[in-house]
Amino acid sequence: MYSAVRTHDYDYPESEMDERESLYFDTISLADSEAAAAAAHRKSISQSRNTIYHSAVDLAGDESRSRAAEHAALAWQPGYRQSTALEHLNGIGIGGGGDHTDAAIAAQMIALQNGRNHLPTGIGVTEGNGAQGGGGDDEVSRRLLRSSSNISNKDKKLPITYSQWKSRTYRRFDDGKRSVDFVLAYNGETQSEEHRRKCEIFEANLQREGLQLEHNKVQRVHFIKIHAPAEVLYRYAEILKIKVPLKPIPGQEQIFAESAHEFKTCLSRLCRSLFSSVQLNTELFPEREPRIHLEFARNYLELYDTEHPNFLDAGTRYSIINFILQRQHFVEGEETADNLGIEKLVQDGVYTCAYTLHDKDDRDRLLKEWANISKWKNLQPLDQIKDYFGAKVALYFAWLGFYTQMLIPISVFGVLCFLYGFVTWSSDPISRDICNDNGTIMCPQCDRSCDYWRLNETCTSSKFNYLIDNNMTVVFAFSMAIWAVVYLEFWKRYSAGLVHRWGLTGFTHHVEHPRPQYLAKISRSRRLAGKAYEEDEQTGKRTALDPDVPFWSIKFLPNFTSYSIMVLFICISVIAIAGIIIYRMAQRASHSILGSENSMTFKVMILPMTAGVIDLIVISLLDMVYSSLAVKLTNYEYCRTQTEYDESLTIKNYVFQFVNYYSSLFYIAFLKGKFVGYPAKYNRVLGFRQEECNPGGCLMELCMQLVIIMAGKQAVNAIVEMLIPYLMRTFKELSYRHGWYKSHQDQRLVPYNQFTEDYNLLPAENNSLYVEYLEMVVQFGFITLFSLAFPLAPLLALLNNVIEVRLDAIKMLRFLRRPVGMRARDIGVWHSIMTVVTRIAVASSAMIIAFSTNLIPKIVYAASMGDPELNNYLNFTLAVFNTKDFQVQPLLGGSQHVNETVCRYTEFRNSPEDPHPYKRPMIYWKILTGRLAFIVIYQNIITMLQGILRWAVPDVSGRLLKRIKRENFLLREHIIEYEKQHAMKMAHKEVQEVPQKSENGLRRRDEATSFV
Repeated sequence: MYSAVRTHDYDYPESEMDERESLYFDTISLADSEAAAAAAHRKSISQSRNTIYHSAVDLAGDESRSRAAEHAALAWQPGYRQSTALEHLNGIGIGGGGDHTDAAIAAQMIALQNGRNHLPTGIGVTEGNGAQGGGGDDEVSRRLLRSSSNISNKDKKLPITYSQWKSRTYRRFDDGKRSVDFVLAYNGETQSEEHRRKCEIFEANLQREGLQLEHNKVQRVHFIKIHAPAEVLYRYAEILKIKVPLKPIPGQEQIFAESAHEFKTCLSRLCRSLFSSVQLNTELFPEREPRIHLEFARNYLELYDTEHPNFLDAGTRYSIINFILQRQHFVEGEETADNLGIEKLVQDGVYTCAYTLHDKDDRDRLLKEWANISKWKNLQPLDQIKDYFGAKVALYFAWLGFYTQMLIPISVFGVLCFLYGFVTWSSDPISRDICNDNGTIMCPQCDRSCDYWRLNETCTSSKFNYLIDNNMTVVFAFSMAIWAVVYLEFWKRYSAGLVHRWGLTGFTHHVEHPRPQYLAKISRSRRLAGKAYEEDEQTGKRTALDPDVPFWSIKFLPNFTSYSIMVLFICISVIAIAGIIIYRMAQRASHSILGSENSMTFKVMILPMTAGVIDLIVISLLDMVYSSLAVKLTNYEYCRTQTEYDESLTIKNYVFQFVNYYSSLFYIAFLKGKFVGYPAKYNRVLGFRQEECNPGGCLMELCMQLVIIMAGKQAVNAIVEMLIPYLMRTFKELSYRHGWYKSHQDQRLVPYNQFTEDYNLLPAENNSLYVEYLEMVVQFGFITLFSLAFPLAPLLALLNNVIEVRLDAIKMLRFLRRPVGMRARDIGVWHSIMTVVTRIAVASSAMIIAFSTNLIPKIVYAASMGDPELNNYLNFTLAVFNTKDFQVQPLLGGSQHVNETVCRYTEFRNSPEDPHPYKRPMIYWKILTGRLAFIVIYQNIITMLQGILRWAVPDVSGRLLKRIKRENFLLREHIIEYEKQHAMKMAHKEVQEVPQKSENGLRRRDEATSFV
């Protein structure tokens, strides 16, 4: 394809040559056998660099190639000029200075080819700062053109500049035509003979499947470029039952028009006009015409719309190639499940990695319009995300966006409830009585070193407690319970529409093929080894089977072991939380650092905050340890498909995370201060008194703990997700670029095309979305289980998620290799987990309201005492204690309360003068009955309303269900008609062939007769 012409030497030193320029010469030299032989025997680098290659066919008037050269650099490569070759060809300058962009070079090439004696204005002359727009690539191009300036205009061969060559081979084969769909990388210098043999066998098997391979051995890391031709894609699309769009069929326009008319109501048009600023740019992301999808079959190839963006898009192509790579053997003779698949080769170090390539145009567009913090209010281009990453990733971003939008109304309502507390601050009788009280002395909160304290010291904390414990608390909890069900039900309806639009309706995990690791596990089992393969007696060829694996004899032990270890770690987490509780009881850790533990600042603020920080650290450490262990436990199980594997891993991880993150909050909500006892007989744990709630209740401490854990977890996740991948990618890139691990400079890896750039990115695992889902579902648990303790929790979640969507997008586009697209019809087991959390949240809210707020005691007091204004309610909640009855007398020293004879404590007990001192009075049992009655009534009412909502909101809307039925009818009729027409053509063809056959037979008989 390329031919060489020798020209004069370069007029600049070789030391100034760019490394990418050298790679350019080395690479295109390998494309031609003669040039490759010359390059292999060249005596110096300068001789190779004085060779310029030409191609008139590929560059002459190739406007599309010129446009390809103007692609903008990625977000971390600024300053790349953008203009078209046509503008420069017509003499349109940019900025009045010299333009050395790739488009200008392309225009110069076209001018030379057309026989012009002068170049368009603004090309080739650098004035002022004009050279700044070109970059390193353009400098190479200018030097190459300068060395070929004496070429005759009559010569049909034009020089291929570095930039032109780069735009042609950036993510293509060396012929510039076939795209690179997959890349395998290995270290070409340290590859052993055994690894080399495995590579040869594996690559030969890939070629037998029809894949096209091309080697790139320019640098120490060698690459194998893989391209899947159309016939391979068609064959495996039929095997994998992939649905693709059809050409327009008669009757579909009526269905689409009616569906569009139903959605284009006055309300929808009004909403679209009001929120026009958040709509997508239709020029960059045009709205696609709807299509009916059908499972691919080569017999119906004429029916499919091959020009539609959803027809075997990039994600589908990559998933097909990955399917092939996972099922090819790399050992001859004994082909078992232990020696197949690219994952096994990467695990054994034969290949360093296998990955798909980012697309420069699509990624730049998504980085600019989607993965951009400044676009936080815009809608997401879900169709383009699905094309780029596959349906599984697109569904995650669709769910995250929908969840974020659904947080808006409940966040607004939470802010209103919080503002209600501010507005009615002064009307709270409890905080008013506490702040105005000057004579109430409270009992010491520890045995020896604690002093008596005055009730009015908790004035500030009681006021803050009212912000979250007021008349709106029950209303907010009720609203949260209803919101959670509405959100889940409407997500199912919304996702059903997306899945149908993407042609995934009816897709289930039963369509998935078994995992290679699962088949390998079966082949290693003594009981199942005989069932894993079937050998042909005539040919001796072994065929892999998918035998049934019995549960009790095979699966039970791995599952039991896996979940037993999970329970063990749950116990460890509970023990760690118990240790923190003991710390809170002992009140030792921060005593010497933060001052007197008798101060209310310490008791109400410092101690809960330090305990919350320690709790967050312990939670994070246990999370890191168990997350890696859970993967190994799941690998031990018999998970047939990737979906089963992901669900098993998800369940084990989430159950542990549920206990890990929520146990301390459950303790504060349900246990703290409930079983303290009284001063004459405290209930103790390891010799320590149990913690007491302050007179305002434990709800404020629950609020503080919730904010610390929730906000702290989000901050930690943001650092882990963004900072660590950025540092790892930068370090890896610098290591290969500067050869830090090698002894000499020639070992450096220079990124000069897409697959060398993507090599420095972090790998994208199959379960890479697990961490993102877990973060959001744990957040969902925070706001549904405990948000009544902090009505602003949904607002915090909303603000976090608005940024989280963009950060996840940036991470996937900038820091991770492009993941292999996977099909999915929903978010999997995560929806079931959120449904269970929603039901637990109903009981949790009922118990928090009943036992951690003052709602029920206030109602009982007002009904029993006839005091609806609650003027004496504070005195009603404080019991009297005689100090001579202390079980352990406090060491007061020089305290001013040495002579106190009576103190108060928060409990419902008889006074010392009562015939039954310190026993439970009847009012306590009334309050307890009221609390239990409230739990039963609240739970039943909310559960009934949730059931009604689930029944009233179907998973698939009636409109969509009707549309699916009509499309299926049209599809069947269309196929029947196609088969009928095809049968008629075949019959007509056979009729035409019969006379011809008869005529040929008569001719042959006449010839035989004449011969005789």
